[in-house]
Amino acid sequence: MSRDFVGALLQLNAEKNIPREQLIRTIEEAIESAYQRVAGNEDIRVRIDPERGEMEVFRARLVVAEVEEPTTQLSLADAQAIKPDAVLGELVVTEHLGQDAFGRIGAQTAKQVVLQRLREAERDADFARFADREGELITGTINRVEPRAIILDLGKAEAVLPTSEQSPVEHYRIGQNVKAFVLEVRRSPRGPQILVSRTHRGFLRRLFEMEVPEIHDGRVEIKAIAREPGSRTKVAVASRQEGLDPVGATVGQRGARVQAVVAELAGEKIDVIEWSDDPATFVAKALSPAQVVDVHIDEEHRIASVTVPERMLSLAIGREGQNARLAAKLTGWRIDIRSDTAAADAAREQAADAVREQAAAQARAAGAADADEPVAGSAGAPPATAGTEGVTS
Repeated sequence: MSRDFVGALLQLNAEKNIPREQLIRTIEEAIESAYQRVAGNEDIRVRIDPERGEMEVFRARLVVAEVEEPTTQLSLADAQAIKPDAVLGELVVTEHLGQDAFGRIGAQTAKQVVLQRLREAERDADFARFADREGELITGTINRVEPRAIILDLGKAEAVLPTSEQSPVEHYRIGQNVKAFVLEVRRSPRGPQILVSRTHRGFLRRLFEMEVPEIHDGRVEIKAIAREPGSRTKVAVASRQEGLDPVGATVGQRGARVQAVVAELAGEKIDVIEWSDDPATFVAKALSPAQVVDVHIDEEHRIASVTVPERMLSLAIGREGQNARLAAKLTGWRIDIRSDTAAADAAREQAADAVREQAAAQARAAGAADADEPVAGSAGAPPATAGTEGVTS
């Protein structure tokens, strides 16, 4: 009998992937609960020896200063009558019971409770295993394709890949192996509920960690990511090791490393640029592949005014403004782009406005001076009167 028990315990340990100590305690608590259902509100305890397969069932009460619940509590004097060295707060055994004390009904109840507790313990173990993987990559097999999500089979659990977390250019089929980024793990009555994504920036970061050893070991750091899933991504990298080219290490020889990431993302374009602490330099690099003539930084309003060659204007802006939009997300600056021709025209117009303003100011000053000068023959002259001399009637 003990050999059968130990064998069943080891088999459960292997099948359910639950630590042995936790498995034993789960069974003990389940049998205790079953005994209490049959015997009423009594503090019945169960201890299992996993090596010999023996189970001990006994009643025990808690030693307290003042007894309020006689079925579960015991005064210090009564406890010391049973166990002379008993102290307050100790659990004292008052009666030993046989394993068959409650007959077939108790055994059936115990079996049901044990199975229920084992299922709960298995769900808890699965939750703990996947909860530790939040922010990591997992690989699952597509089990079902639903209107609003794809269900991935992870072995002992399922992951949900919602439509909102899928790349618009990717197509999925049942049986396909898919990598995904674990966003969140929630508890549910049916086990862990795992939410995954293939559009999150963390997914791209983990892919680069897999493909680029320098990023994985920390010699190259990904400082920022701006991504439009399925279309284009910009990644800013910086080196923590003197003499190491972060862009070259990330791209790899002949682009092998970055192309492996591009292949996983179904052809999504990736621009790798070098991070810079200088905002003007960083903005200029973020607009790659366009060349930049000048960058003026407005710290107060966080605006970067960028001048590019006329032939590079459309490249700097990108199709439907994508290149400029991603550069703004990557750097955290609002970017205003204009061509060098437009900048020169604006400068000439500004200079002309300044000249016109100066001429107008001089004219206003001259007019004010003329108004202050006296008119000849008017200052100090007596008033004129009509004479009456020589007039006769």
